[in-house]
Order: sequence, then C-alpha cells, then structure tokens
Amino acid sequence: MTGYGRGETDHDGAKFSVELNSVNRKQSDIVVNLPRDLNELEPRIRQAINESISRGRTNVLVSYHNGPNGMRKLALDTGLAQSYHEAMRALQKELNAPGEITIGTILQAPGVMRMPEETIKAEDAWPAVEKALRAALAELIKMREHEGKHLAKDLIKRLKTMRQELKAIRIIHPDVVKKYRAALLDRIQKAGLPIQTDDERLVKEISFFADRADVSEELTRLESHLAQFAHHLRKNEPVGRTLEFITQEIFRELNTLGAKANDAEISQRVVACKAELEKIREQIQNLE
Repeated sequence: MTGYGRGETDHDGAKFSVELNSVNRKQSDIVVNLPRDLNELEPRIRQAINESISRGRTNVLVSYHNGPNGMRKLALDTGLAQSYHEAMRALQKELNAPGEITIGTILQAPGVMRMPEETIKAEDAWPAVEKALRAALAELIKMREHEGKHLAKDLIKRLKTMRQELKAIRIIHPDVVKKYRAALLDRIQKAGLPIQTDDERLVKEISFFADRADVSEELTRLESHLAQFAHHLRKNEPVGRTLEFITQEIFRELNTLGAKANDAEISQRVVACKAELEKIREQIQNLE
C-alpha cells in the first residue's frame, strides 16, 4: 500500500526531519538513508517501522541541520598559522627572498581557517529522531488506512458478485442431471437401441453421472471461504497473508467446480467467478 509521512523535531538548536514513503510490495522492504553520524540508529528505525508496517517497500530519509540558534562559526588553527609563519620567515631568510609575509598569506595556507565539522552523537539525537519518526509513521499509516478502506469496499463488491454467481449455480445445478438424462435418452432413441427408460443399465449410468457431477460440497466450501474472507476483511489488523491463503483455497474449489460441472452455463459462471477472484488476488497483494 502507498503512503507518505513527514515529521520534524528540534533538539539543541538542530532540526531533525524524517520522511517516509511506501509503495506496494508483497513482502516488507525497508530502505534507510541516514547522515553518517547517525548510522548506528538504523536498527532502531527498522524496528519501529516493522512494529507498524508489515508489507510494502518503505523508504526512510533522515536529515538534520542547524537552526537559527545553531549558527556555525569558522574554526581558526592559530598553532598551525604560527608554524606557517615561522616556516615562511625561515625560508625567506634562507633564500634571501624579498617580500612581506602578510596575514592574508598565512590565512590562505591549507588548514589554517576552515568550516568546523558538523557532528552529533547518535545516542543524544535518538529521542529527537524517534519523535520525528513516530510523527511520520502516524501520517503514513493514516494515509494507508484511507487507501485500505477504499480497497475493502472494492473487495466486498467483488465478493458480492461471486456470491450471486454461486447462488445461480445452486439453482441451475439440479437441472444438470435432468438435461443429461434427456440427452442420453435422445441419443439412444436416435440410435434405435432397444432400451427402456427404466432399464437398469440406464439408471446406473445416470446415477453415476449424478454422483460425478455433484458440486454441492464445492459450493458449500466456497460459500464458507467467502464468508471467512469477509470476516477477516473487517478485522482491524494485518490480514493480507491470511486473505492470500483463503484466495488460494477459493481458486482450488472453483477449479474443481468447473471440472465437475458438465454444463455450459455453470462453466460460464465459474469463469466469471475466476475473473473476479483474479482481481481480488491482485488487490490483496497490496493489502497490509
């Protein structure tokens, strides 16, 4: 499921920000981008995200910078400047070279004047980073929940369509044996075979067909699976993998139903159910 969240906090004049974005993925995959000084916080960030998100690719961007009260000042190495000055004077004397050694010349020497390194201790920064992370997670989860509600409505609609098809199959199914008996008798009559309608061989053949084409158990199991699917869909917890398993069972029962149907209309309705189920399977791969 997709979503975005951002959180910010201030700590000792520095501002920390955490940005999260998630995209659809069947498994959980977390990519963390941290400033070098905060690399050791990655396991904690991963744990916090795993506690709230079980599916999808989640990208994490953590950054910090000094605020108005944390102005950076130039660092001046006076000892190094003095060493440069003494070395320059010694060289000038040795070479008997004319010229003036100015402060500008010394300041241009490497390392005398530089920007200070902006460092921060990861352990000290963690409370601020965690607070920003929690805020970003809350925003991300809210967006994913909103998407999940729309997705649930679509799934419920498709379940309803499948139930209607199965209900129609229950109504049609008793006539399958009657149609088979009528077709069999018609072929016998056209072939001119001397067999009566109450012939034991004919009765056995029709009974064997009726047993082979009986799909009442498959219909009952399918109705049960659809009810379980709807039940888990209403739960306020991660159910994506559970729904995937139920979907596999529904597909297996539909295959059996289609193979045993021996009726064109039932086969068409089974195909319609499979089409809806395929759309459901695609959707639930993105479900938390």
